[in-house]
Amino acid sequence: MRRKDNSAARQNRTYVIEIGSWYKRGMNLPLRKPMTLAAFLEWENGQTARYEFDGVRPIAMTGGTAAHAAIQRNLAIAVGGRPRGRPCQFYGNDLKIEVRGGKIRYPDGFVVCPAVPRDGKVVRDPVVIFEILSEATARTDLVTKNHECAATVSVRRYVVLSQSEIGGTVFERVEGDWVGHLLGADSVLRMPEIGIELALVELYEGIDLASGEEHHEASG
Repeated sequence: MRRKDNSAARQNRTYVIEIGSWYKRGMNLPLRKPMTLAAFLEWENGQTARYEFDGVRPIAMTGGTAAHAAIQRNLAIAVGGRPRGRPCQFYGNDLKIEVRGGKIRYPDGFVVCPAVPRDGKVVRDPVVIFEILSEATARTDLVTKNHECAATVSVRRYVVLSQSEIGGTVFERVEGDWVGHLLGADSVLRMPEIGIELALVELYEGIDLASGEEHHEASG
């Protein structure tokens, strides 16, 4: 009587034991310590991509839509061109800010007074901050970053803009409270802390909201 060859079964059993042992070892590994702000800033200097820092770990930044880019462009034109003669400057999302709790953000736009030194890399006293909503970032922008802005003493106003319609929400510091107001198509965005008022519709110029695409003028 021939003995059945159980080598394959033994190999399978060994494989299962090895995987099980690895799994148990993995479950017993200590959790990695949160990254410090200083360590993040040093680490980010060596990266080609941009990262935010939530106080624990780096978060990679992703690209946006054409509408998002168009609103950013309009912000730079409408807000960036107005504070002439004032000690304030508008910056886009190439410059990072530090908010309360040692967190690093790259807002879609912000204003700081006075302007940042030429070699500055981190702004710690922004006055007005702008974010453009997307499906992926809506909760972070409306909840997490809103709380961060409210807790950062220098921030007087936080403007959150929709990219699917002319509208948004503005939060402002009023006598120690953090108060929100809805913005609509006929709203005027008033920012007395930087001496600017503008019609909200200016920020949506060139965007065809009906089709969800940026509007291109026909040439000829």
